[in-house]
Amino acid sequence: MERYGFLSDPAAYFVTFSIVDWLPVFVSEEPCKIITDSFNFCHANKNLRINAYVIMPTHLHAIVFDSAWDAKRLEQTLIDMRKFTGRRLVEYSFKHGPRCFQEVFKAAAGDDRQHRFWQPTRHPEAITTEWFWRQKLDYLHVNPCRKGLVKRAAEWRFSSAGYYVSDAAEPCDVVVSPLEF
Repeated sequence: MERYGFLSDPAAYFVTFSIVDWLPVFVSEEPCKIITDSFNFCHANKNLRINAYVIMPTHLHAIVFDSAWDAKRLEQTLIDMRKFTGRRLVEYSFKHGPRCFQEVFKAAAGDDRQHRFWQPTRHPEAITTEWFWRQKLDYLHVNPCRKGLVKRAAEWRFSSAGYYVSDAAEPCDVVVSPLEF
């Protein structure tokens, strides 16, 4: 059972999606584009708003909210997105990843599926103050630096850090929506 959950009150959420066994699938452009394209589809068609994100080799973090602050719809959108991206990323991994990844995805499956890509938790944390938002924004943007992948957060391609550092002048793979406190 997940310790965190979606509230009925309006809120933005910090979410984390981790790959089963922390497999490094997001090490090339194609799997990362599956995520960014899905974020953009959900923005255009499912009222998802992405305030910030970073895609790491084994997981992703994002600050998200529903355009009408509908927590139930946001939760369902994220469930749908995880199902869709999970299927696409398993297909990608079967074509391009090592055979041991296939075995892990099969072993992680429950009775209701043949494969599992994402760990079951989304770990949603409600963001209700500007201080907490800033903490999560900084955390996710500095993640590639902490892991030694880049020296400056803005250098990490699949992140909104460059967009924020440049005051929205730097292009971003995902439509970024502002939050106001």
